[in-house]
Amino acid sequence: MAAINFSELLVSSVDDIKNSLATLHALISQLKNNYPDKKPPEFKQLEFETNRMNNSLMQLLTLHKIDLSHFSLTIDEHSAADILEDVAAQQSSLLSLGSIQLLTQSQSDLFCYCDATHIINALCTLVNNAQHYCLSKVLLSASQEGDYVVFCLEDDGTGYPEDLLRSDQKVPGLEDTTTGNTHLGLVYVETIAQLHVKADQKGFITTDNNSQFGGARFKLYLP
Repeated sequence: MAAINFSELLVSSVDDIKNSLATLHALISQLKNNYPDKKPPEFKQLEFETNRMNNSLMQLLTLHKIDLSHFSLTIDEHSAADILEDVAAQQSSLLSLGSIQLLTQSQSDLFCYCDATHIINALCTLVNNAQHYCLSKVLLSASQEGDYVVFCLEDDGTGYPEDLLRSDQKVPGLEDTTTGNTHLGLVYVETIAQLHVKADQKGFITTDNNSQFGGARFKLYLP
């Protein structure tokens, strides 16, 4: 028997699963059309879980490519406001199911140099997570802080647990042995941030519970 290339097997398997999830997501959308008025609450959970699985697979594949040095960013100048609009458009369906309000805030003349595709994916991951823990409101904003463009996510939930509060630009490792949580989303977002480098500065993240709404606040810094 020929030796198994587990790297190729992983990539192929992830692609197969993502195709199945795309089919499942399309079926869920079709079923939602049968409820033009009030939709059963189970649709929210179905959409959340399919999005979470799809995002996790995408993150695993990206981290795998980074680990093999088969990954590079496509850096260009992008409007921060346009990035926020793309995130809001991608998350609107799921947020509406949970009656959650997503607010966006950015100056029209704020631009950043980044890989927009991966920054949008990172922000969608954060919004997807926040909508699961917030009460009714999420604010996604972009601003200039010194040499960095900062994408900030704030919600009105109960805030991060103590083990996820990070002001030292670090996040937990891939596995929290006390909870079994891999923190994959945070690891992915931090990794994408750190790949954005300008001169001697690189991207980083911080987490705290200083949201203006009383909940969690996540900040993604890009040089």
